[in-house]
Amino acid sequence: MKTAVMKKALMLLTLAFMFTIGRAVATPVDTYQFKSEVNQKRGIALARSMRCPQCQNQDLVDSNSPVAHDLRLQVYKMVDEGRSDSEIINYMTQRYGDFVLYNPRLDGKTYLLWWGPLGLLIVGAIVVGLFVRQQRSKREDKPASLSADEQAQLDELLSGKTETHEKDS
Repeated sequence: MKTAVMKKALMLLTLAFMFTIGRAVATPVDTYQFKSEVNQKRGIALARSMRCPQCQNQDLVDSNSPVAHDLRLQVYKMVDEGRSDSEIINYMTQRYGDFVLYNPRLDGKTYLLWWGPLGLLIVGAIVVGLFVRQQRSKREDKPASLSADEQAQLDELLSGKTETHEKDS
């Protein structure tokens, strides 16, 4: 029984390894010949920083859609033409909007996107703090008030216990 489990685990590990190796080697960049290695690295980095307009959850390098293929080739050609990163990014954002960037720029339109999570975290911490403070004050505000009869019974019980302890000693 253990060998069957071991064989299955080994097969799964082998498949996972083959998938990761295949993914690393078979990239769409292999079909475009860059003028230099520097341009290739820069082109891939730029394409990875941009989102596919059709897939919306993949960068241009990982997407198989025709739109991503065209944009990827456009980026690679612009890199080989000697355009700067900012020129390429400006061209793509003018054409497809800020959505094409995985990390949108920090400007007036994206303040909520960048600072919203921090604001929500601060508001959440304040709400939790107020809730905890309110719960503590409720606990502290309740005085232990006993009626006269209850207090007498309590005193009697306590005095009885101290007398029994004194007798035992």
